[in-house]
Amino acid sequence: MSSDSELFREALGQLGDVKPLVRERKVALRKDSDSGLNKRARREAAIEEIEAQLNPLTGEGVDPVDPWDPLEFKRDGVQNGVYRNLRLGKYRVDARLDLHRHTVEMARRAVLEFVRDCMEADVRCALITHGKGEGRKQPAVLKSCVNAWLPHLREVLAFHSAQKQHGGLGATYVLLRKSERRRQDNLERHQRRR
Repeated sequence: MSSDSELFREALGQLGDVKPLVRERKVALRKDSDSGLNKRARREAAIEEIEAQLNPLTGEGVDPVDPWDPLEFKRDGVQNGVYRNLRLGKYRVDARLDLHRHTVEMARRAVLEFVRDCMEADVRCALITHGKGEGRKQPAVLKSCVNAWLPHLREVLAFHSAQKQHGGLGATYVLLRKSERRRQDNLERHQRRR
């Protein structure tokens, strides 16, 4: 008894000159050797992309902030009630970053990675502890840098110095954009209610 594949070959042979169709690819596919970007390499690439947003920003040329000044920033479109709740510490803090004992460059990189990781994990409210930097030769260096860097990250909607129980003037609440996945979930949830 002949197998199906043998019968198929015989039928093709009886038809004469049969050639397979040539299809053009619509999307260029990467070979396995090209997709050797592991998780770490992808992470580095994403960090470089975010760093490009902050390219001119280093610790130099940053306007100094007094150790006792609160940090505050709100993008247009953020509702006043949302910002007030952030300022009052009413949102659950889902991620924390401590910048104590970081150099400016280490802190910069840590903030970039932190924001990126928060976006991947659908974190909406995070806390960055930078310290007040009082009593130092150059007071509030990291606090001043965080104040200068965060508005340049489009993922950051708003930030404000934390309440006392979360570090007070030595820490900052950060409100982040919803990820695309979370935005779609909200859209679907609200459409079902109608």
